Amino acid sequence: MSEELPPSDAAREEAVDEVRATDADAWATACAEDLDAEKARRRAEYGPPSGSAAEELKKLVDAVADKLSGIESPLFGAVAGPAAQQVVRQVVQQAKDAVEPVIERNPDVFDHLAAAGNELLAAYRSAVQAQERRWTGRDDDADPRDLDERRNRGDDDGPGERIDLD
Repeated sequence: MSEELPPSDAAREEAVDEVRATDADAWATACAEDLDAEKARRRAEYGPPSGSAAEELKKLVDAVADKLSGIESPLFGAVAGPAAQQVVRQVVQQAKDAVEPVIERNPDVFDHLAAAGNELLAAYRSAVQAQERRWTGRDDDADPRDLDERRNRGDDDGPGERIDLD
């Protein structure tokens, strides 16, 4: 009978490291699979994600160019119609040729502009909601300046004006 020796400390550490590496790979694989499944679910529910701001601007320019090129205006008359339409097409093509290189060279700029626009919209919305709260008399988040003015005038917290009937 041969007697097996227990593995050395180095061999045990290698086995533990191998198990940890396998576990880490399994975790990463499971996370990647879950992420792919979630992306597929969102694509099915909401459609394909929109592109960057630069791609969306390019699509907008193309759509506007197509609409302008397809317009048949009765203002030019029957004789000038085809010639005028050709001029419109040329102007639209020149505008596209001028805009597209700018979009291609600076796609990040348009993403930053879109983010800045969203921030401006959020700030505007916040200001309008605060003003509407003051106008409608709702005291959800009462402005302390408004409360001081009421106290100075002797007004109650009610929505109407106090009338003395004596």
